[in-house]
Amino acid sequence: MESTKTYIKSIGRKIKQSLFSPVWRFRKIRNSWRIKKLNERTYRKLPARKDQPNLIKSRQILERILTQNIIQFWYPEVLDREYGGYRFNHDIEGVWGGHINKNFIPQARTLWFFSKLANSPHGKKEHLEAAKYGFDFISQSMWDTKSGGFFWQVDPSGDKPTVPEKYLVAQSFGLFALSEYAMVSKDDSARELARQLFNIFERIAYDSRNGGYQSLFDRDWNPIGKDTRVHFGVNDGSKTVNLHLHIMEALTLYYRLTNDQMAYRRLIELILIESNSVIRKTIGASTDKYHVNWKPVLSDKLSLINFGHDLENITLLIEACAAVEIPVFLLLDLYRTVFSYILKYGFDRVKGGFFRSAPIQTRDYYQEKIWWIQAEGLLCALNMYQVTREEVYLNCFAQTLDWINQYQVDWQNGEWFAQVYKNGKPAGFKADKWKTPYHNGRAALQSLEILGSLAETN
Repeated sequence: MESTKTYIKSIGRKIKQSLFSPVWRFRKIRNSWRIKKLNERTYRKLPARKDQPNLIKSRQILERILTQNIIQFWYPEVLDREYGGYRFNHDIEGVWGGHINKNFIPQARTLWFFSKLANSPHGKKEHLEAAKYGFDFISQSMWDTKSGGFFWQVDPSGDKPTVPEKYLVAQSFGLFALSEYAMVSKDDSARELARQLFNIFERIAYDSRNGGYQSLFDRDWNPIGKDTRVHFGVNDGSKTVNLHLHIMEALTLYYRLTNDQMAYRRLIELILIESNSVIRKTIGASTDKYHVNWKPVLSDKLSLINFGHDLENITLLIEACAAVEIPVFLLLDLYRTVFSYILKYGFDRVKGGFFRSAPIQTRDYYQEKIWWIQAEGLLCALNMYQVTREEVYLNCFAQTLDWINQYQVDWQNGEWFAQVYKNGKPAGFKADKWKTPYHNGRAALQSLEILGSLAETN
């Protein structure tokens, strides 16, 4: 216990040294002034509204999207009654194309969604049963009983692993889903499996020298230097924003479930990584890829700013800090800086919504609008409004919701379009190995929680 306190104090000193040095204080004052001016300019450039966004109306729209579009598409359609678990392979019209191999990430994300839904005001008994359906499959067919951890992919029946390697991004979603399911179901076997998985993180994947985590392992948890496949943008063992924000997300839930003090220590470190190590201080945004010692890997492709990851990072940092009782205002200047960058370079001020990515400090966008980025932008803007009560964030939330409701949501066939091109044409599957109810389900559920809290406050 004493060593834990000493560790936390040392981390606190590092945070103070990095965030409150004389140089940083000067930059903070200067940047706060710049951000205020940028927000004022951005707000003036947003289309004028006849009235202020109506939070009651926004809540009604979100409830309709959640209940009549998201839930109706995913339940019970994705339950695999033949083999167990969840089935994916639905085209743009929502038509299922038959059995395909089962990747672990969509199984875990959908388990999380049904668990979160079951514990919400919109949840029903059958949603918890749908969560158990997923838990039974991943624990019986995707868990490696020999070496521990979850396989990346199995055949449709779950009888045979087709990609047995252990990629940490998949394990992070496993810990995330198990923790949520254990909290709502009170299932001790889910809690125990989560504990075993966290111990693997700690014993094998944690980088005690440089901080953070290694990402690629073979079936028996031997590190892989380079893989022929690319998983979440990584095939060479480098560290990424994306991997670490999802580990932070998973440890936030795991710590809430267990109050494990080692999880607490790692979560503090991940907050430092995601709020400091990956942020390019001179531009106010993050690039995704890093060497093991956190030196950024920069090239034309890797210098792109992924607006979705930065929006998601703000939301997950707010949640992680709340879990370990770090006041939100300690990192608010960072959140303002990053969000202001996105408003300047990645937000569609005419139609609403967020673009995918762009080179550093340019508006040379990849202009299609991806479903998950709209979801993360919606939730992040509302989080920022809840913290600051500033209209720029409320207007951004309202415009994004307008875009989603009018263009991203498929009201005819259900679910959201995976992407919408500049000409308004939608594309992409409704359900596949990446397209799940995780992003938009989370945005709808958590935004409704925030809107309910704002209504009570007002």
